[in-house]
Amino acid sequence: MVQLHPHLFARKRKEPFPARSVLLRLLDRVIYIVGIVGPLMTIPQLAKIFLLHDASGVSLYTWGGFTLLDIPWILYGVAHRERPIVMTYTLWFFFNGLVFLGALLYGNPTF
Repeated sequence: MVQLHPHLFARKRKEPFPARSVLLRLLDRVIYIVGIVGPLMTIPQLAKIFLLHDASGVSLYTWGGFTLLDIPWILYGVAHRERPIVMTYTLWFFFNGLVFLGALLYGNPTF
C-alpha cells in the first residue's frame, strides 16, 4: 500500500476575512453576487414550465442529477465553513429541484 505524506492532507492557511488585498476583498464580494445571480438564471426555464405548463425538452434525468449533485457541495461547504459555497449550492438545489419537479409534473417522462 502506498503511504501518502500527511502534508498532502493539511489545509493551507486561509486568508483572513475580510482579506487584506483589495482584489481579494472585491472577489469576496463578487462571488456572493455570482452565487445568487447564477441560480436566478433558471427563472425563465421555471416560468415556461409553471406558467405555460410546458416542460417539453426538459430532461428529467439531467435536472434530477443536477439537484442530487448539489447535495455533496452543500455538505462540503458546511464541513469547511465556506459560506459562499453553502449559499450558492443551496440556491442551486432549490432552483434545480423546482425544474425537476416541473419536468415531473408537466413533462412526458419516459422511464
